[in-house]
Amino acid sequence: MTGAPIRRDGADLLVEVRLTPRGGSDRIDGLKALSDGREVVAARVKAVPEDGKANAAVAALMAAAAGLPKSAGAVVSGSTARLKTIRLTEAGAEAETRLRAACGLPA
Repeated sequence: MTGAPIRRDGADLLVEVRLTPRGGSDRIDGLKALSDGREVVAARVKAVPEDGKANAAVAALMAAAAGLPKSAGAVVSGSTARLKTIRLTEAGAEAETRLRAACGLPA
């Protein structure tokens, strides 16, 4: 993971997330600085980390924050780790603006 926590990859967005499963609610907690200086989006979901439930929940959470259907989100790396990369497919400029606002980043 390098660069900003939200970055463009063609028509898609890639979001670097630190996930807390069994977090009591589904929400984005803003930005978090890791010990190596990288910034990631901190998120929590109610789902348990079993059978891909937490991964599906965080992908849906990011898609919803961007105003996209939940099918637009998918975990593309870190499926068994707390640090994950979420791909939001066909995310236009409006979706990026909404996601950045939800995460506390400037547009």
